[in-house]
Amino acid sequence: MSRSDLAVGVGMRPGTDETRIRAALREALGDAVVVCLATIDRRATEPGLQAVAAAMGVPVRSYSSAELASVRVPNPSARTASALGTASVAEASALLAGGGGPLLVPRTTIDGVVIAAAAAC
Repeated sequence: MSRSDLAVGVGMRPGTDETRIRAALREALGDAVVVCLATIDRRATEPGLQAVAAAMGVPVRSYSSAELASVRVPNPSARTASALGTASVAEASALLAGGGGPLLVPRTTIDGVVIAAAAAC
């Protein structure tokens, strides 16, 4: 894993707890430096995600399904598109939050939590 600071996109179902999110981040990213977490606007206030962000001391950035749908991603999901109106939450939100940095960790699903990370510019 590159030592770049990461903007991390997170996709999850409602009610996903802090422990599962934290474990998924650890498994996907190791000890990489995370500068923000990002997700679709309807998940941004989830207590588990908010707790992880607070513990890490990073902000949660959120994007509408239209904003996410405008981002070209390497691993679009038809299921996600059907459910949320965008083919990507984790990869697209990581790329938007990264401000143009390249995708360093493609969509990875761990225990139901989807993680992707882009270099933060």
